[in-house]
Amino acid sequence: MNLEQWLAERTFHHSNFWDIKWLVEEKQRQGLTISLCLPTLNEEKTIGQEIVILKAELRDRYPLLDEIAVVDSGSTDRTCEIAASFGADVYVAGEQLVEAGSHRGKGENLWKALYLLKGDIIVYIDADIKNIHPRFVYGLVGPLIQNPEIHYCKAFYDRPIAFSGELRSTGGGRVTEILIRPLFSLFYPELTAILQPLSGEYAGRRSILEQIPFPVGYGVETAMLIDIYRLLGMHALAQTDLDRRIHRNQETTALGRMAFGVLRTFMSRLQREERVRLEQELPTIMRQFEISDGKYRQLEYLIEEIERQPIVEVETYRQKFHSQQPQEQPG
Repeated sequence: MNLEQWLAERTFHHSNFWDIKWLVEEKQRQGLTISLCLPTLNEEKTIGQEIVILKAELRDRYPLLDEIAVVDSGSTDRTCEIAASFGADVYVAGEQLVEAGSHRGKGENLWKALYLLKGDIIVYIDADIKNIHPRFVYGLVGPLIQNPEIHYCKAFYDRPIAFSGELRSTGGGRVTEILIRPLFSLFYPELTAILQPLSGEYAGRRSILEQIPFPVGYGVETAMLIDIYRLLGMHALAQTDLDRRIHRNQETTALGRMAFGVLRTFMSRLQREERVRLEQELPTIMRQFEISDGKYRQLEYLIEEIERQPIVEVETYRQKFHSQQPQEQPG
């Protein structure tokens, strides 16, 4: 499948899946369950609205979602209280799967959600979206319900394909255009067709998500794409245009730290595939500088990009989700 064919066959618009009633019927016909995970850290301003809107339309009116859960990194505001009051299941990541230990980071929440949630399809939606709409869910699960060959679907925004003769920017963001797209162009050219590889909204089948490692920090989105691509190929990936997403923007220095973590994750995969050879381990310290009253101060940030093993390798997970499978008889 070349890039033009992939873009034609695996790029959707959320309006393709406006018929939620049909999605529910098809989901039930296939015997699928779908879980929504909202990873959080101090999101009290937006979490309530997200839960109210998604629950009203996609659980109460149309039972597309079988559960809505918040997996929290240890918020110090009222995120968990608000989420619970509006009907979400709430989990604090550090208190779950304790035998596996605990790390801080969005990727940790996503990884533990695989153990906590029951769905055959898991939808991950960031909790800071100000213009939340049910399309953020049905636009991502629609391709997986419609086509069994699709295992993972990413979101993109701002209508990057021409509409009525107007060509718009992909809106891929600074880290995407300055770091990810050049790296993909060099090492994984097919993945350049993913218009917004760092978008925080995506849906995947449990059957593939349980097989891949999860960086606990900034690199989780990049790692997912590379690892699923390596296991299943481009035909298993898709993307959906969700039109517009409004959220808070990060400062350039914060994006620099993100880029550092993503680059560490990227290099680990190139090493694993024996495409690069490093003479020593990569540093884990990101250095930045600030200026105050004519004086320069160095700031050091420890960014290790710890990776969680594929969760199917965790015994507690296997007991919960695979205990009914027949054991292979010794030859």
